[in-house]
Amino acid sequence: MKFQNKECCFLCWRKPCAPLFFILVFGIANCHTIQRIKECGVSCSQGFPCKNKQLDDSFNFFCRSAPKDLPKNVLENMKISTVMKCTPSSRCSLHLNVNGTVIFHGHVRGVEVCALSLGSQHTQCMNIRFPRQKQKYYQQKIHVQANCLEVDVSEHVYVTMKTIPDYCKVHLEEHYYVEDCHNKDVGKHIRSCISGKLDYMVNEGKKFITVHVSNILEDLDYNVRLCRKRFICHDVGAHAVIKKEDANKSVTLEYSEILPCLCIEGWSAMPDARRTRLCPFKNDISILWDSITYDPKRQVLTWNPLCPVNAEVHLCWMPEHNDRCLRITNSLSDEHDKVSYSRVDTQPSLCINFTTDAGSWVRCPFASGSFPAWMMETHLINEIIQIRLMSQTKAKFSVSICNQTNFNSCEKLQSYTLDHGGTLDNVTLNLSQKICGPNICIQCLRVDVNYTFPVQSCGIPCMLQDSMPNQGSSLQMLVVVAIILALTTIFTWTGYLTFQVCNQKRLQKKLQMKKLLEIGILGLEITEEHK
Repeated sequence: MKFQNKECCFLCWRKPCAPLFFILVFGIANCHTIQRIKECGVSCSQGFPCKNKQLDDSFNFFCRSAPKDLPKNVLENMKISTVMKCTPSSRCSLHLNVNGTVIFHGHVRGVEVCALSLGSQHTQCMNIRFPRQKQKYYQQKIHVQANCLEVDVSEHVYVTMKTIPDYCKVHLEEHYYVEDCHNKDVGKHIRSCISGKLDYMVNEGKKFITVHVSNILEDLDYNVRLCRKRFICHDVGAHAVIKKEDANKSVTLEYSEILPCLCIEGWSAMPDARRTRLCPFKNDISILWDSITYDPKRQVLTWNPLCPVNAEVHLCWMPEHNDRCLRITNSLSDEHDKVSYSRVDTQPSLCINFTTDAGSWVRCPFASGSFPAWMMETHLINEIIQIRLMSQTKAKFSVSICNQTNFNSCEKLQSYTLDHGGTLDNVTLNLSQKICGPNICIQCLRVDVNYTFPVQSCGIPCMLQDSMPNQGSSLQMLVVVAIILALTTIFTWTGYLTFQVCNQKRLQKKLQMKKLLEIGILGLEITEEHK
């Protein structure tokens, strides 16, 4: 069984809008190695004796005025980093490593380092106490370090460093963001980041997906499900649990239809577990353009995709024998979810065009002819151009005679308005034969809707022939045809009689010649006998 491996991607590096600075910072933050520590605690430089000692909760709660001889820079150079502490059982935790510099002074008995989690509002502190009566260190800079402040993955903390006792306006502060699971060290060793690796195989015939999981926590069950991703991934019903004791880490999930937002999601069976997700059909977006509906009562055309997609949508008109769909003015929409158009003409040539970075697609919802539409026909009758409008619904039309200056432009010469009651009868408009020419067009547009496109017939000939003859012309034609047939019959019969007469005369001449020849021969024979 061959599986396809898909890596989860949370940041698209190819987007040109991503600032270079952000990319560099993000890359450095998630690629560096986390420092390991065996034990946590406090320490001071230069052999300075200090220790971690808890204070009374009220001792440093309020600040007091600083002594006049206290240096303004008694605290400086606070730096924060993340360290990792692991047990023999390979359970690792993250801690803040806070470093700073303190000028040893008689009024300062130590340093308090605190971290406030802005998510949980939980505060934890460490106290670095200095010994008394160490005159040899007076006014010297002492480097201090505290690394027992445990933090969670991707936590936002507010770190402060104060003197003991707390002197007003004598403190250091900084916001710090703990590395997330994208950091290689954190993602590999922190338990909450181990979300597993998913491989899959699709059977499109039977509509199921076989999922194999690896790199999971062996002491916990593992959940696998199918979900439809929008802002969050919504459950679609297919769910399975892989027991921790199962040797075969594979499950089979059924699906109803292939969608680009249909995803596989897996996570360990523990609270707030990190989830891993992959979407096997994310590139199959053509199915999204078929989610088009039309409400005949409200005359509303709606596109409601089954998955969110970043597409530019507009209505267009597909002319006959043309592969290019002509855009309808003021129909552009760049909504990512639902697009609606009210009072839309239901012509078969009215279509919706979808454009994304991957390409362009056109769908014509009325092309099947299942919705009532209207038609325009032009007929040439004697010296009249007759325009017929047929409509299955009530509609109002504007009929224009125009001069086509180019492919997309037609200069109006005359305009007429016609109302159709939606009956079986046709609405007609008769125009003079004088309106003709190769660039003259008859253009018809429905004006009682918001979205439509004109239908036109061009190239009106000036030498008109009756395309719909009346009864008088039909009778005349029949008389002419009858006369031609009669004359043809007479000429044919006369020719036949003439041929017969000539043929009889020719036969009579042959008989006469034969008799004369016989008489001549007989006379010769008699003469010979007398001799």
